Amino acid sequence: MKAVVDGHLVRVRAEWLEQTVTAIFTALDFSPADARSIATALVDADLRGVRSHGVMLVPMYVERLRAGGVTRECEVEVCHDAGAALVVDARGGMGQLSSPQAMGLAIERAGRYGIGMVSVRHAHHFGAASRWAIQAAEAGCLGVAMSNTTPLMPAPGGAERVVGNNPLAVAVPTEAGVEIVLDMALSAVALGKVRMAAAAGRPIPDTWATDPSGTPTTDPEQALLGMLLPAAGHKGFGLALIIDILTGVLSGGGWGDQVRPLYREPGSPNDCAHLFLAIDPALLGGITEFRTRASHLATKVRTSATAPGVERLHVPGELEAEQAEYQLREGVLLEKAGLDGLLAAARTVRAEITEPGA
Repeated sequence: MKAVVDGHLVRVRAEWLEQTVTAIFTALDFSPADARSIATALVDADLRGVRSHGVMLVPMYVERLRAGGVTRECEVEVCHDAGAALVVDARGGMGQLSSPQAMGLAIERAGRYGIGMVSVRHAHHFGAASRWAIQAAEAGCLGVAMSNTTPLMPAPGGAERVVGNNPLAVAVPTEAGVEIVLDMALSAVALGKVRMAAAAGRPIPDTWATDPSGTPTTDPEQALLGMLLPAAGHKGFGLALIIDILTGVLSGGGWGDQVRPLYREPGSPNDCAHLFLAIDPALLGGITEFRTRASHLATKVRTSATAPGVERLHVPGELEAEQAEYQLREGVLLEKAGLDGLLAAARTVRAEITEPGA
């Protein structure tokens, strides 16, 4: 299935998409299992409607793998073990491989100590942060995942990139499963959405980014040369700065401009850092009671009074979960430019794939 939705959007089968991405990373000398793990993580982001962190990243990953900016290391190395807290080294490997290992360690330690914290240094981009927080929530823990990125945002009133848009995700287990999932970057919008607008030749809102001088712009090409604006002004900037401390500074890994750009210098290590937390609610009174109380909170949000013209209220992550169910049935919505980039990447590495309409 390949259906054109409009001039720049298409739908493809999720199964085809995962098979294609798996074939690309297999052609890049990853084991079939590791290639599928990378593919599943990327397609999951597209299923949830987070296209900026989905398969549109594949061409960039391919370029960096071929240039040496990301390694094929598949196992993290434990550098420091203090029981409930560990520091691990990802050795420059794909974040979609190091992150489930790191969060798995955090979950295991939470089972022993009530809380597990794993700090990851010398890492590479891990895609959508929500996936790793959800991993902990599916194991019955409160899950937290965060990362630093290369500097993209100025300090309030500044005209120089000093801090990344550093994503943060939190996932909460409830009686209904993983019902509450917060996933946010600390910029007004993810850089990937600016790249998608640039690829499609569409303008962006002037609240998203500035040109190189620090002046807000609607031109995505100028925005890519300039700076992203922080969400909520000084509040978003301050939280992004703290995440840089909790990830890069705390782990002994890269922070600030030590974290290199993903889309430039493909031969240089990204050297970002991550932090994963798993909290076992049993430490504070029992998982069953916690799930019940969290479910009641979600229900309170959904059933609270609505403003005029609003039909329905949601908890964070609810729309993304519904989107994933819909797109599994109806096909994954992609930017046509993103699909073209994926097919070009497959040709570059001589991956054996079928056409999307086959």
